[in-house]
Parts: sequence; structure tokens; C-alpha cells
Amino acid sequence: MGNVRLRQLVIAAGSLDVADTLADVLGLGEAFLDPGVAEFGLVNRVYGIGDQFLEVVVPTALTAPAGRFLARGGDGGYMAIFQTDDLAGARARADALKFRRVWNIDLPDISASHLHPADVGAAIVSIDEARPAASWRWGGPDWERRAAPGKLTGAVITSAAPEQMAARWGEALGIPAKGGVIRLADATLDFGMGKEERMVKFQVSLPDVGAACIRAARRGLDVVNDEVRIGGVGIVLSG
Repeated sequence: MGNVRLRQLVIAAGSLDVADTLADVLGLGEAFLDPGVAEFGLVNRVYGIGDQFLEVVVPTALTAPAGRFLARGGDGGYMAIFQTDDLAGARARADALKFRRVWNIDLPDISASHLHPADVGAAIVSIDEARPAASWRWGGPDWERRAAPGKLTGAVITSAAPEQMAARWGEALGIPAKGGVIRLADATLDFGMGKEERMVKFQVSLPDVGAACIRAARRGLDVVNDEVRIGGVGIVLSG
């Protein structure tokens, strides 16, 4: 499949208050409001962090896919977007594995395919190819100016059969899982035991973890071992 990066993580929430809290605690910059997500029955906020992105989506109708996600389990990790330099190969592999591609787009500067969460497990997996590779349409115009310092270093996904789920994600990404772990070019996906199939934690590196913890405490959020829960997701902070 070529080089694979974690480029964007997405929370589905019942209110945009989650976006405000996330931005405040992590010290994020101005958000991009993508009108294109109306196609999916959503409004959103997208924040740049380094050259990666955190997004919060809120359904405008309970019949939207994100609305059904919230009805099943409340706010939580909804989508992980990975960047590849070989989307054609990724699409061919998904088709061979019978992973349903529920949305595809091909634009001059980016192409993408969303894989059905029932096939890969826990969350929507999107595989995208940006042209040029350093660009990112989903971050909005001039995202470089608005991005805050930091980095997304990984995610934690739970399942009653974590190694089997890790294997499915690994097949989708073209990177074999080892012991319930997938190591990407810039991040790690850890699959652990849990009653629900759910993306439960985002791992975020910041230049000043202490300041983020103080901002979380000011909002009345509990911080335990540099982890704070926002939008149904444990945000694990590191320096």
C-alpha cells in the first residue's frame, strides 16, 4: 500500500460544546467549518494540530449515520482517516476482502474511500490520498496558519476479540498487526479488550501538557495520569 500515516481523528458528539471543550483544553486554533459534511447530515469543526487534524461532528438528524452511532453508545470516536500514497491499491485490497466502500470521492487534490465500520469494526476507516502529499483539503483553506503545535500519536480501539479486529484493520491498511498492535509511519493503533467495539482513546502529544491539564481542571474535567475525557474519548496527553 505504500507509506501510511494517521492524518485525522474524529469524534461524533451530540453538541458542538464538545468541540469548544476540545479546542480549549488542547489549545487548538481556529476551526474550519466544512460545508461538505452536510451531505452526511452533519455539522463539524476541524482543528489542525501540526499537520494532522482533530474533528468533531454533530448530526443534524438522528437518522444520519452519526446519529445512529450516538443512539447506540453516546459520544465517542467515530472515524480514523489514514493517508496513503497508493489509494488504488487500497481500494483493490478492500474490494478483494469484501470490505464495503460506503463513500468514494476523486477530486484533483484528494481521493478517499470510507470503509464500512461493520466490516472493519469499531469505527469508520477512511483511506485518503492527497496530492501533493503535504496538502489536506479536509483541513480547509490555509489550515497551516491555523494549526496548533502538537501531534496525534495513536488511538486505542476495544473489542471482545481485539486481535481479530486488529487483523481486519491491518488488512484494510496493508500493514500486518502484531499482537493487537498496528505500527504506522507516525502513530500506533492499540487494540484492547472491551465489551463494545469502540475507538475509546486518542493519544496526543503537546508542547505543554501541564497547561492543558490546568485548562481541563478549570472546566471541571477530571485529569488522571495526564488523561482527560472529552466527547466520550479519553484524550491521553504526552510531551
